[in-house]
Amino acid sequence: MEQTENFIQQSIVMWFINHHCLRCHNPQCLIMAIPNGGKRDAREAKMMKNTGLLPGASDLEIIIPGKTIYVEVKTPRGVQSDEQKEFQQRVESLGFEYHLVRSLEEFKSIIDEQYINATRRVS
Repeated sequence: MEQTENFIQQSIVMWFINHHCLRCHNPQCLIMAIPNGGKRDAREAKMMKNTGLLPGASDLEIIIPGKTIYVEVKTPRGVQSDEQKEFQQRVESLGFEYHLVRSLEEFKSIIDEQYINATRRVS
């Protein structure tokens, strides 16, 4: 059975918190969701837009030493919307990293191999 985006994202957040965000971790990293989806009435949607809602923004923002990483979570068959592709292009043109991930295992590989282990080798 294929997992939902919500399930994959929850798995990613819990794993990252437990391995990189607790007080005992050095460095203590950050992960946060960017809640752009969901159904809203017109009043709430207008308020959210006026306070910074950005269509297409990634699902997650991760802060580790010296880097901010944007992560879009999709199922194995999920596709980015045009707004998500535009957000990715803008983020990358500003020099930040953006990853489209389809599983917890893919996310773990990106974080541990490309970032956390590289940071520890430099320290």
